[in-house]
Amino acid sequence: MSKQFDVVVIGGGPGGYIAAIRAAQLGFNVACIDEWKNAAGGPAPGGTCTNVGCIPSKALLQSSEHFNHANHHFAEHGITATGVSMDVAKMLARKNTVVKQNNDGILYLFKKNKIAFFHGRGSFVKAAEGGYEIKVAGAAEETITGKQIIIATGSNARALPGTPFDEVNVLSNDGALNIGEVPKKLGLIGSGVIGLEMGSVWKRLGSEVTILEGLPTFLGAVDEGVAKEAFKAFTKQGLKIELGVKVGEIKNGKKGVSVAYTNAKGEAQTLDVDKLIISIGRVPNTIGLNTEAVGLALDERGAIVVDGDCKTNLPGVWAVGDVVRGPMLAHKAEEEGVAVAERIAGQHGHVNFNTIPWVIYTSPEIAWVGRTEQQLKADGVAYKAGQFPFLANGRARALGDTTGFVKFLADATTDEILGVHIVGPQASELISEAVVAMEFKASAEDIARICHAHPSLSEATKEAALAVDKRTLNF
Repeated sequence: MSKQFDVVVIGGGPGGYIAAIRAAQLGFNVACIDEWKNAAGGPAPGGTCTNVGCIPSKALLQSSEHFNHANHHFAEHGITATGVSMDVAKMLARKNTVVKQNNDGILYLFKKNKIAFFHGRGSFVKAAEGGYEIKVAGAAEETITGKQIIIATGSNARALPGTPFDEVNVLSNDGALNIGEVPKKLGLIGSGVIGLEMGSVWKRLGSEVTILEGLPTFLGAVDEGVAKEAFKAFTKQGLKIELGVKVGEIKNGKKGVSVAYTNAKGEAQTLDVDKLIISIGRVPNTIGLNTEAVGLALDERGAIVVDGDCKTNLPGVWAVGDVVRGPMLAHKAEEEGVAVAERIAGQHGHVNFNTIPWVIYTSPEIAWVGRTEQQLKADGVAYKAGQFPFLANGRARALGDTTGFVKFLADATTDEILGVHIVGPQASELISEAVVAMEFKASAEDIARICHAHPSLSEATKEAALAVDKRTLNF
């Protein structure tokens, strides 16, 4: 007889492992199935985020930033550093250590919360009395049964048609995190989060980086003012970004990759690079789930169809994270995972899509929450805007990083905060204040009247809030 569980979670990424832990905390008998493997073949829960996404990319960004500072900014602090070099193998080893620490931390939390962990690929077998049979294909195949099933299988990198990833020359985010030596020339197709972050890493380490973007605008989902400031900063750093291109034939050979494309003027061009990173988005991962065995509904993109509560068309089956609608963000998956576990327990789990923050961990960092100016204009919403530059912030001057600004957008009548957009140092940390404020329906004046530490970067948020009503303290 198969092992019986109240809740079976398929996928151990941010949505899955968080859902499993919350369900266990609520008193359920929980199992989590995950197939990620480390270099030794052992379990590596954490999904794309931990293994080939958020965590390793931030480790490389940090290493490359240290290298950049040592070469270009230490001198202005009176620090003399000569003969600075980068040991790429050691940098990658540190990245791998950081990843393993996170993998091990998740396994520890499973043990602490008495969650049964199964290392292998989970798939539906059939509906069973009171639940569903799930096959686990691992070192040994077995079947378990769950009354409630939470699918959190994440997403996969989208490949260009006719150009498969070989993870040697043509790279997905996975291969981009494991380049063994600094490529002389690096090409990227797509100027989204992955493209900009990976481009930044290897540019700092010495690569000549060219980014080809099919859209005519840079970071179209970002506030226009922020996108313009970021484009200016990245161009100054030496990233070559071409917009409005149309990619043609890609030839992958022993000596590198050749990309034929037409530029925005319609002129034929060729880009020859040592490595090519393709970052044109991600697709929901339902490979091997055997959805047809139980009649689980998918949409035209291959995503699992869910309602506002993450319920699928099947009773007792839920889905969260990248495999469903909405932004493909780790923290969005986490919020949905918690909410679903609480809904299974009869509680009222809640996710507010309007206050999910977005971050690009480049330098300068880019972060935002809520609506952009272009969205407000398109929707005909009357609003007020306030902006304050880091150039006028004392802490930013002391840090030696005054690029960018904070922008507040507030309702013209009620002063309720509608969006906050930041480009500059530590934007990823600063945006949290805006998220909290918007969750509590705060006004721009509320932020303006809160005491902020001096000197701090957060004073720029206070100043931007003040600027909504054309005021300033100008610290």
